Amino acid sequence: MCTSILMGGKYPIFGRNMDLYYDIASSVVITPRNYLFEFRSAGEMKEHYAMIGMAMVWKGYPLYFEAANEHGLAAAGLDFPGNAYYPEEMDSEKKNISPFEFIPWVLSQCRSIEDARILLCKTHITAVNFSPELPLSPIHWHIADSSGSFVFEVTKRGQIIYEDPADVMTNNPPFDFHLSNLAHYLNLTAENPENKLGKIGVRPFSFGLGSFGLPGDFSSASRFVKASYLLRNSPACDNESGCISQFFHILDSVAMVKGSVITPDGNFDMTAYSCGVDLKKGMYYYKTDANSRINVVSIKNVPLDGRELSLYPLENKQDYCYRN
Repeated sequence: MCTSILMGGKYPIFGRNMDLYYDIASSVVITPRNYLFEFRSAGEMKEHYAMIGMAMVWKGYPLYFEAANEHGLAAAGLDFPGNAYYPEEMDSEKKNISPFEFIPWVLSQCRSIEDARILLCKTHITAVNFSPELPLSPIHWHIADSSGSFVFEVTKRGQIIYEDPADVMTNNPPFDFHLSNLAHYLNLTAENPENKLGKIGVRPFSFGLGSFGLPGDFSSASRFVKASYLLRNSPACDNESGCISQFFHILDSVAMVKGSVITPDGNFDMTAYSCGVDLKKGMYYYKTDANSRINVVSIKNVPLDGRELSLYPLENKQDYCYRN
């Protein structure tokens, strides 16, 4: 259960809510240009673009949940159970990549979503586990730069690239359902509704009635609609800090409050962290379920020509600003 969005404009930001019912040993990780990527079937890559994002580092390898590279291309993997399908067969005419390699594979060599589209047409996703302890997760991917975004899904229908005019992605069903489902909400408006009852003199008794019917539950379909509505009605930001605040307000509107959703196993689903990457500056902003303060890690504050990963553990203790 996750939601990712791209907020474009003068200060483009891409990020997501990571919704989980268990803790993950993750850190903000910067991968420099000369870190050695050893892809299982596609060979080694010794030189590539640097990237920053949230990852679990296992046996020295950054398993990214989402990341952005130094040129402003970003990607996020979101849960897609029951629909994601990774064939075991290799394709001799393409580069064979495992899902856990997907984000480094794309961000290491693409500067834009157009580059990513071209690369993915030459890429075959195949079922190769990272290790016996870490089986493959069923996911699909949201890929974005400052110009827009697309969704990449691998199902039994094959590998599909969907253009994403909403710049939003959630979870099941497949992405084409979510775009079609938006047609149910074409009547929503941020303005007061017009009186369509003829001579009956009914007037709005409150601001916000134009969005009556906007979903408020936590299902993936409803989160997609709500995030799309808020994103499209969001006014243009005239300063960077205002954009960052607005971005997190939108993510907060579709975040999982602990206790609101209980999994079939009896666990509380929650938004473990929310994040956004400034696609122009490489600044990674995040806050966690335990600490609502926004923390920042910059890709530009480390030597990008190195070979070693830079890890920044999450700040999970709540900070307070005392005024007296």
